[in-house]
Amino acid sequence: MPAVTPIAIRDEDLARIRYDDQGLVPAVVQEHGSGDVLMMAWVSEATLRRSLEEGRTVFWSRSRQEEWRKGDTSGDRQFLRAAYYDCDGDTLLFVVEQEGVGACHTGHKTCFYRPFGVGGASDGSGGTSDTSDRTHVGSSSASNYVAPEPVDG
Repeated sequence: MPAVTPIAIRDEDLARIRYDDQGLVPAVVQEHGSGDVLMMAWVSEATLRRSLEEGRTVFWSRSRQEEWRKGDTSGDRQFLRAAYYDCDGDTLLFVVEQEGVGACHTGHKTCFYRPFGVGGASDGSGGTSDTSDRTHVGSSSASNYVAPEPVDG
């Protein structure tokens, strides 16, 4: 089991987060190491605090109107390695160590397995099962990201 690593909560960071009219902000989840974008989910102020305190991703389900900690029922848990907020404070980035099969409720590693304009056999979900011509969907070097020093201005 991966180590749980809580992330320090600073009130000045939390004050910069801009929630929508439902009290939510989107969180993009990226895999540590590979840089793959795994999923996007909604976070409330309470679930953001829980995520940082517990070192595990906790989200808000808009359909069920309740908190859910990723992996509690599926076993596909996510352990926080870093957390960022963007320049506008209206989007979060969680860098995680993914445990289990993957992040998507369909059983895929990533929720972003259905590219536009790519042919191949249907996997029954409206996407394609032919991934031979693609490499690391959602991959980037952001897992090695080092935040720059702030600039006054």
